[in-house]
Amino acid sequence: MPSARWLSKRRPYWERLTELVERSGRSGVRNLSHKELQELGLLYRQAAADLAAVREDPLEQGLARSLNQLLSRAHNLLYAGRKRSGWGIVQFYRVEFPRVFRETFKYTLAAALLFLFSGLIGALLTLHDAAFERYFVGPEMRETIEHHKMWTESVLSVKPLASSKIMTNNISVCFVTFASGIFAGLGTIFEMLFNGFMIGVIGVACFEANMSNMLWSFVSPHGVLELPAIFISGGAGLLLARGLLFPGLLPRRESLAQAGGKSARLMFGVIPILIVAGTIEAFLSPTHLPPGLKYIFAAALLMLFTVYLTKSGREKTPDQKNPAVDTSSVRLR
Repeated sequence: MPSARWLSKRRPYWERLTELVERSGRSGVRNLSHKELQELGLLYRQAAADLAAVREDPLEQGLARSLNQLLSRAHNLLYAGRKRSGWGIVQFYRVEFPRVFRETFKYTLAAALLFLFSGLIGALLTLHDAAFERYFVGPEMRETIEHHKMWTESVLSVKPLASSKIMTNNISVCFVTFASGIFAGLGTIFEMLFNGFMIGVIGVACFEANMSNMLWSFVSPHGVLELPAIFISGGAGLLLARGLLFPGLLPRRESLAQAGGKSARLMFGVIPILIVAGTIEAFLSPTHLPPGLKYIFAAALLMLFTVYLTKSGREKTPDQKNPAVDTSSVRLR
């Protein structure tokens, strides 16, 4: 646990780091000399070690948050200017996206809970009143359900076109869910509640028509990717709202910029997920394969996707493996 003497000794270095970050401004590290840039790197690494020590003291949580935000700003300066190699896009999906997902998981979880809660309400209301579904389910869908057919059978005859339309629609829904977070999160919350509610209503409508197996065997192959993508998009919108409404010790503009950066990385990450989901929804989900095979496929895909999100990118980067900095030409003030 850090002592008062240790804190007073370290504060000048944190103030110096803050000074260098503030001087960089919008132009980034171009405003710093080579020596100052070296100093910035050293101070950043030392402040990271200081943060670990400060976090051990429950009475210094405010200082810990302040240091964490300072380190975040310094990190953006130090690494924003790095040139991306040809493998940059691969590294993003292999390392950066799953890391940002784990870091912001509480927002994704909040979006998923909103979706599930609304789905439960929709299901209960439809169970209570069988006519309730008519307010939300269109006449064409109701007619196919009454004839015990899936409204998706027409997809089989136009697979490539359907795949393109499905991808475009899913990406549009996810981006609207994310972008509407700028309205204090209200738009994102509405999108999650509405989509969840519709799933609940349709699920019970199919259940009452003895079509549950037909519905879920259709949804499961692509839904194990599509639904998490929607949840991640909702989490990105909620994160954006948090940056706007609760800036903490940062200026509101900078808080929004930081939250927006993470949200944008989340959204960039879900695009290929939605493309794969759209392809499956057009070419596999509506086929007449046995439902058991579709469920097995869905379970295997969900397992692989879960392993990717939870395990990928946990290995240390070269910077983390070798954190030493050449300090021979740097003298701290």
